[in-house]
Amino acid sequence: MHSTDHGNKAIITCAITGVLTDPGQHHVPVTPEQLAQEARRAYDAGAAVVHVHFRNQEPGKGHLPSWDPQVARDCVQAMREACPGLIINQTTGVVGPNYQGPLDCLRATRPEMAACNAGSLNYLKVRSNGTWAWPPMLFDNQPAKVKDFIDVMLETGTLPEFECFDVGIVRCVEMYVQTGMYTQGLPEYNFVMGVESGMPADPDLLPILLKLKIKDAPWQATVIGRSEIWPVHQRVAELGGHLRTGLEDTFYLPDGTKAESNGPLIEKLAEYARNAGREVASPQEARGMLGLREAGMPQEVAALAGRFPDFPLRDGDSA
Repeated sequence: MHSTDHGNKAIITCAITGVLTDPGQHHVPVTPEQLAQEARRAYDAGAAVVHVHFRNQEPGKGHLPSWDPQVARDCVQAMREACPGLIINQTTGVVGPNYQGPLDCLRATRPEMAACNAGSLNYLKVRSNGTWAWPPMLFDNQPAKVKDFIDVMLETGTLPEFECFDVGIVRCVEMYVQTGMYTQGLPEYNFVMGVESGMPADPDLLPILLKLKIKDAPWQATVIGRSEIWPVHQRVAELGGHLRTGLEDTFYLPDGTKAESNGPLIEKLAEYARNAGREVASPQEARGMLGLREAGMPQEVAALAGRFPDFPLRDGDSA
């Protein structure tokens, strides 16, 4: 159950590292220690949530993803120890019919939140010379796959964040509620803008998306790109959405300088929130706004709350 006790505060998420970015070319964290340091920079700058991808820990392979549950546990533990109360938002995105790895990692770490990719997208990009930037691919997220993730997140006491890469996917989220695929109250929307073959990073699109989501459901925008992303972030702040950026989404600050850390990117979002007359939510406040378990709540209790929605997470609240 989502609370409105904290008024119009903005929850800031740091997308700390991304899935394939080469640490040899960009300052993205890979090891648990690096993730902890970067999480602390983001936390100190105003981030209540860290969205994390796990990387291969073998030498020279840090640009590759990992679905090793022990790697996931080590990374999450390091970030939690560095940032008291930090909310973990875990990736689950994988292409193809074998997605046991993300499910295993959810069960290993039991994060407060996790991405739930809500629909399929042709994942395409064309170079300036007219050739494909990579072989055309389908990021497949058919309803049966979405349901498997929703069900495991219910088991682990994890709030799904429904990732919407296109307008039709926004509409699908309401169908998941209507059909009983998702039963845990209002869904949490994430409008992903700036993927070349998905929704553009255009602030004029936001009012349309808000008309299509379920009324009163919380939302944020992930905006991918360079200079074009910052007017979208400012508009999101003005329209009451929550905010996300980080080295997964951009390497560049509004003035075009390259960010050497997540910290300055998060500082800029905090500035945009305040420009819109909003304060930045602390991790504890964000937990209340999203109906998440309190920091330090035993995972067994959180899982029980997930399996039995009427089980109280705290006085006067339920999952």
